[in-house]
Amino acid sequence: MAVDLRKSVDEIQAIGAVPKILETVAAMTGLGFVCIAHVTDDAWITCAVLDKLEFGLKPGDELDVTTTLCEEVRDTGSSVIIDHVAESTQYAGHHTPRIYGFQSYFSIPVFRTDGRYFGTLCGLDPKPIKLSDPVTVSTLHLFAELISKQLDAENRQQAARSDLSSERETAELREQFIAVLGHDLRTPLGSIALGADLLALKVADPALLPVVERIRRSARRMASLVDDVMDFTRGRMGSGIRLKLRRHDSVHLTLEQVIDEMRGLHPERVIAASIPDLLCLDCDPERLAQLLSNLLANALVHGDAGAPVHIDARHEDGKFVLSVSNEGQDLPPEVIAQLFKPYWRATSRPGSEGLGLGLYIVDQIARAHGGKIDVTSSAGRTAFTFTLDNVRPVST
Repeated sequence: MAVDLRKSVDEIQAIGAVPKILETVAAMTGLGFVCIAHVTDDAWITCAVLDKLEFGLKPGDELDVTTTLCEEVRDTGSSVIIDHVAESTQYAGHHTPRIYGFQSYFSIPVFRTDGRYFGTLCGLDPKPIKLSDPVTVSTLHLFAELISKQLDAENRQQAARSDLSSERETAELREQFIAVLGHDLRTPLGSIALGADLLALKVADPALLPVVERIRRSARRMASLVDDVMDFTRGRMGSGIRLKLRRHDSVHLTLEQVIDEMRGLHPERVIAASIPDLLCLDCDPERLAQLLSNLLANALVHGDAGAPVHIDARHEDGKFVLSVSNEGQDLPPEVIAQLFKPYWRATSRPGSEGLGLGLYIVDQIARAHGGKIDVTSSAGRTAFTFTLDNVRPVST
């Protein structure tokens, strides 16, 4: 019971408008003591109070409910309003005014929005005050209704905050689990890849070589997925994409290697590249290769299978610009807005592989380098462009 009573006090204390409500009621009525009380079958507890009479009650203090008129309000669900106890035929000899020394008094029931009784908005003063005026009574009931609605709103907000906190904790646990799982998968995947490489050297039967090659490709694919998951969890858990920045004077070779690998994986597709020699950058070459690989894979999957994919790299006005473009249907703005969100996958090519992390990781790599990714899609051509500012041109 004590826990439930304390919870009711906290509910009222959490409502920011309560102090102003009490001040307004006191100013309107002229009463020296106004409070909100939670009332049960056997308890009366102060939830909020404005006390100019030095009555001594503070939030959390209790009174014997049988000594209060709020007990009557609880039982009848009706208000009690007294202008002058000494002139009241009903309350002149009542024990409550005698115990607490008041002449004017009101107690308005406060219900929760689902109809359950919560307690009262009440006030008192040792001098008689006209409280039964219809406007005053109506206003007091409006304040009681406002408290009721504020209680409901606060409960809903608290429930929403609790749900959000629970979802956040669940998401963090899930991402930690994914990170641990990805880390633990690296060793067996490495063993599979190494075993496939050894089999490729030892197998004499030509009929078995395609099987070995499928194992190697599958192991590489799984390793790539594990790397994506590990990068995702680092980004989401605060550490971000890790870079090993250095001055790299063979950027063109790094990019061309990625393109050659993709041509080997997709021999049926045309990949046209314009990459000048002597590209030099302060960058992480492995991450730059990963960025291009993900962009190129995205273009091959979602672009027109009968049209070439174009890669263009250049220095331009103190910037390094890397663009990957493909032909196909234009992307609407609402799709472009979603492209770099994790686990989001377009539906342009049903059955495409992947976790929906490729473009998210592209964006994270670009940000980690201090660059950005832009997307344009019009006239049947979609282009992803990585731009890195303040690039020093290579000297010849």
